[in-house]
Amino acid sequence: MPGRDVIEQLGNGPVILPSLLLCDFANLQHEVEQLQQAGIKGLHLDVMDGHFVPNLTYGMPIVDALRKVTDMPLDVHLMIQQPERYLQAFANAGADLLTVHVEACEDIVSTLSEIRSLGMAAGVAMNPATDMDRIEPALSLADLVLVMSVPAGFGGQSFEAVALDKTRQLASRDDRPWILEMDGGINLDTISSCHEAGAQWFVIGSAIFNQPSYPDAVESLLATVTS
Repeated sequence: MPGRDVIEQLGNGPVILPSLLLCDFANLQHEVEQLQQAGIKGLHLDVMDGHFVPNLTYGMPIVDALRKVTDMPLDVHLMIQQPERYLQAFANAGADLLTVHVEACEDIVSTLSEIRSLGMAAGVAMNPATDMDRIEPALSLADLVLVMSVPAGFGGQSFEAVALDKTRQLASRDDRPWILEMDGGINLDTISSCHEAGAQWFVIGSAIFNQPSYPDAVESLLATVTS
């Protein structure tokens, strides 16, 4: 799906993007079908290399496998060192939106430009402890800004409120063509604060996958930010 088209398809929000890090990988296609039946419109994939972050997850083969079983947009979050080495590979695998960490890129502007040239939407992510000044050069090329509300690397961590301040600062800008996304510790207790701060897309793991019913979990989360 061409770059900005994925942004327009998902819309300005609120949008729930399940983080597949916590899904049942032995039944991946079934999980995707269940999520789609629950009203989900896009999927979030966390790629970790064991270097930029201590955890190690999956890579291009999972993206490719998902692309074969769904036409939902794939929002791929690279938590890896030197992500510029793998941009073409993730484009070939079927990523629609590719987000890289400003802390991991030698030249964030060049990296975002390359992502766009490969036909994907380009996202820039920042950890809770990262200064806002670090992402400033990237904002003119970003289609999405991902504010991490936990340090990148593991699912199921506790929400860090400092991310709300960063989100408010970004949301208050008049020159904002990008979507604001938040990821980490988002659940029924925290999603309202994220929405009020200006977040539009919400990456959610345990608040969906650890619940007995995906439709009920998604409905409850959306009701919290649309009521």
